Amino acid sequence: MAAEGKAPTAGEYIVHHLQHLQNQKQTAVVDFSVFNLDSIFWATLLGVLTCLFLWRAAKHATSGVPGRFQAAVEFLVEMVDSQAKGIVHSANSRKLVAPLALTVFIWIFLMNAMDLLPVDLLPSIWHVAGPAMGAPDYQRVVPTADLSVTMGLSISVLLVCIFYNIKIKGLGGWTHELFSAPFGDKFYLYPINFAMQLIEFVAKTVSHGMRLFGNMYAGELIFMLIALLGGAFTLSVTGFALAALHIVAGTAWAIFHILIITLQAFVFMMLTLVYVGQAHDSH
Repeated sequence: MAAEGKAPTAGEYIVHHLQHLQNQKQTAVVDFSVFNLDSIFWATLLGVLTCLFLWRAAKHATSGVPGRFQAAVEFLVEMVDSQAKGIVHSANSRKLVAPLALTVFIWIFLMNAMDLLPVDLLPSIWHVAGPAMGAPDYQRVVPTADLSVTMGLSISVLLVCIFYNIKIKGLGGWTHELFSAPFGDKFYLYPINFAMQLIEFVAKTVSHGMRLFGNMYAGELIFMLIALLGGAFTLSVTGFALAALHIVAGTAWAIFHILIITLQAFVFMMLTLVYVGQAHDSH
């Protein structure tokens, strides 16, 4: 990160924290053989925790007076179910879509919440463990601050939408819709209609992933900048002022960030429901 025996500069500190632990060195701007192993690990771990969370809630649910945990889960289930009923009007489709939306909400919330951990907590542990195993000294722990993760999620939603387009309308019906909407079923409008449909699918998918990535990436950067205030501490009036500002700014941003991580998980879930609901509509 810096020369041996020298503290890193602010720029070196941020650049180091923005590097991913990868399976190999990236040699091109777009290289599909490179995987961000840290994002894969944390996203998978939090996905498993999400499944365990929901499994435990289902296993210990009772018909009597619910405890705090069951009440919290019931609140989430009712919230997602009410949103799903208002958007996806097919009761049969909601049997899959509503649980999917609930899982997406909790999973993304947990991935976003990794941003609330101290910036150097897990990377400092990896700083010791990683090189000891012969791995590079890089570790990013917020999967949703990785564009490959958020775009992977949005592409998965696109695949679900394509599935329901074909299931509800049939392959022939959906193909006809691709060429006949939005400007009408005229043969000379088919190329324009198809181009507009492709643009719509691409725009929805890209914006779906980029919105989540942009918010979480910006939040991660702000936490790094706040961490630099604490790193500038010295036994001086200025040093103590920076340390105090570090504590105040860190606390204020963390409290505000709780709203951001929840809101971003909710927005991603709602857009998932909206896009799947649109797949049920005929033009």
